Amino acid sequence: MQRTKKITAFVLAIALCVGMLQTLGVNAKAADTGKHMDVLFTHDTHSHLNSFPTIVDGKQEEVGGFARLKTLIDEQKEKNPDTLYLDGGDFSMGTLIQTVYETEAAELRMLGYLGCDVTTWGNHEFDYRSSGLANMLNTAKASGENVPSLVVCNVDWSAMEKAGLTEGQQQIKDAFENYGVKDYVVVQKGDVKIAVFGVFGKDSLDCAPTCELLFEDPIEASKKTVEEIKKNEDVDMIACVSHSGTVEDEDKSEDEILAKNVPDIDLIISGHTHTQLDKPIQHGDTYIVSCGEYGRNLGTISMTQKDDGRWDVDAYELIPVTDEIKADAATQERIDELMETVDTNYLSHFGYTKDQILAENDIEFSSVDDMYNEHEELNLGDIMSDAYVYAVENSEYYDGDPVDVAVVPSGTVRDTYTKGDVTVEQVYNSFSLGIGKDGLAGYPLISAYLTGKELKLVAEIDASVSDFMTIARLYCSGLNFTYNPHRMILNKVTDCYLMEAQGEGNREEIEDDKLYHVVTDLYTGQMLGAVMDTSYGLLSITPKDKDGNPIENLEDQAIMEGNQELKAWAAIARYMESFDDTDGDGIANVSEYYNEKHDRKVVEDSWNIIDLVKHPNKFSAIIAGIFVLVIVLIILLILLVKKIVRKIKNN
Repeated sequence: MQRTKKITAFVLAIALCVGMLQTLGVNAKAADTGKHMDVLFTHDTHSHLNSFPTIVDGKQEEVGGFARLKTLIDEQKEKNPDTLYLDGGDFSMGTLIQTVYETEAAELRMLGYLGCDVTTWGNHEFDYRSSGLANMLNTAKASGENVPSLVVCNVDWSAMEKAGLTEGQQQIKDAFENYGVKDYVVVQKGDVKIAVFGVFGKDSLDCAPTCELLFEDPIEASKKTVEEIKKNEDVDMIACVSHSGTVEDEDKSEDEILAKNVPDIDLIISGHTHTQLDKPIQHGDTYIVSCGEYGRNLGTISMTQKDDGRWDVDAYELIPVTDEIKADAATQERIDELMETVDTNYLSHFGYTKDQILAENDIEFSSVDDMYNEHEELNLGDIMSDAYVYAVENSEYYDGDPVDVAVVPSGTVRDTYTKGDVTVEQVYNSFSLGIGKDGLAGYPLISAYLTGKELKLVAEIDASVSDFMTIARLYCSGLNFTYNPHRMILNKVTDCYLMEAQGEGNREEIEDDKLYHVVTDLYTGQMLGAVMDTSYGLLSITPKDKDGNPIENLEDQAIMEGNQELKAWAAIARYMESFDDTDGDGIANVSEYYNEKHDRKVVEDSWNIIDLVKHPNKFSAIIAGIFVLVIVLIILLILLVKKIVRKIKNN
């Protein structure tokens, strides 16, 4: 009897254990199959509504286009209708469609057509100044179409209102209220509620010289916004659309700094730096993702919520938007309708049409990526800088004063020229930034004068600063120089002289106190301050007028033809048309001159001690002096420590 009771008790115990294990198994399974979220993302599309030819990994390809993006997005939403689509800003400024930015708001409307739920703005949304941004937002709202929510949390309205709003600030404030711009929005997708906030980064502000708004620190503003979300909203996920970006140096990578300092963010869509992350960056439970620029890729990430409320990544993919993807016909039709307004409302001012062929090209030009990654002479920079000289010296403006130097920074170049027909649209897209004082899209060329000493500093900016600030890689017509990357910073240039465009003429030595005629674009002139900040003020350049007086307003130096500015892109178009018709078909052919290098930027890659110390300048003397001072201080400190130690021992 007792034995039977023991057996029964044992069986009951086993049954109880099995039951408990089954229960634990069910609970574990429930945790593994928690809420699921699929997210699509883009950023830095820069008005690239149409597909476009460019160079990818050394090959010419047709990439991008909102019609192909729509096909991919629709395919994803067929699998999961509750897919979230986020965009990281800089949706404008990059192609001809931006010329109707204010009147059509094509970029924002087309993002809405693709099904984008939330976006933020980037620095280039300010390119048409405060009135341009305000008009675009009002136009988008007035369209009555489905447009994305627009979020940004760190505009410092209180500081601006305390100081008294300027006319431009008031215009933007009114447009924000009309459009419905907020710090954050809550989006419901199936059984998942997502709070999405936006943030505008520090470098973005540095890259927006026409922005009138004041901003709070991105980290502090994000902390406050996340706390507000946690306090007031019952959400499953907190996502951030950030126009701050990531860089290789983690200590300077703004969105990584954001992730570390605001750990409650689950997902950051990182725009601004055009980064393509083949796998997410993870800090704690925060994931940072980027898919590259111009709609070349559609970013996808799938996530599952853990039992602690945070999220794990199940899958991550950047889908290339290639010509193998069938374009959605209805989307392309809408794009074509918007593009029709460009010829009438913009290009007619210049006597062009978007499809007009300017030249035939058999030259393999360097890519925009090359401009950032290769520190040497590149033919894409050569042809653009030569175009500036040609256009100015053949313009209505020209007063007989030859252009000594033309400068094109890498940061102003948006695309290259592929083999085949070079059209007006392709040329515009290659240099598509900004607007001028005349109210027409496109930065104008400006005319200024620099001393010979400052011209040498231009070369030193490229040699010493551009590795830290790659938008400052400089490509010059008329200014040739040699630099050694192994020499002391701010003393890398070993030879610098003038040469007429395309190497015609003799070498001319630069006189330090002489004024030289320099042409560049307005944006480059406006960004001089950022370059000087990077060099801590050591490389100081002051644009001057013909009489040597400092220029107060660079916009007043725009090269005018009647009431219209000579735009940088139009200068390139004119130069393309000027080439000889070598095959007799009535169309210009891009000159074979650009098949070779011409000693405009020579890299002297030498560790020879003589090459490292020859031609010292004042900066090397200053740096050497600081180095010697540090060594002396260290020696004195060591001697002091030894003296103290001996004194202690003697006592």
